[in-house]
Amino acid sequence: MDENVLITEERVKKYISITLQARKKATPNNLSKADLERLDSMMRMCDDYYSDSKYFLEKGDLVRAFGAINYSHAWIDAAVKIGLMDGHGDDVLFTLP
Repeated sequence: MDENVLITEERVKKYISITLQARKKATPNNLSKADLERLDSMMRMCDDYYSDSKYFLEKGDLVRAFGAINYSHAWIDAAVKIGLMDGHGDDVLFTLP
């Protein structure tokens, strides 16, 4: 079987690491109170999915762990894409506006 289609513990851990890099790198832009509330909500979703990923990884459920960490990263990426956060020009970690 092609190793590129397998979800392994190492692959999940790699994506967790990438998501942590993105979470640290992206910073809030100068936002209105309403936009800051939206960003806070998005980052709570990011953090919740990150926690879910770690939980599923500990339980050995690699499919759900992989899915959850990708959702986590997507929340950060979306915040950068719509301009709530600054991705600092990093087009590897983020889909830049």
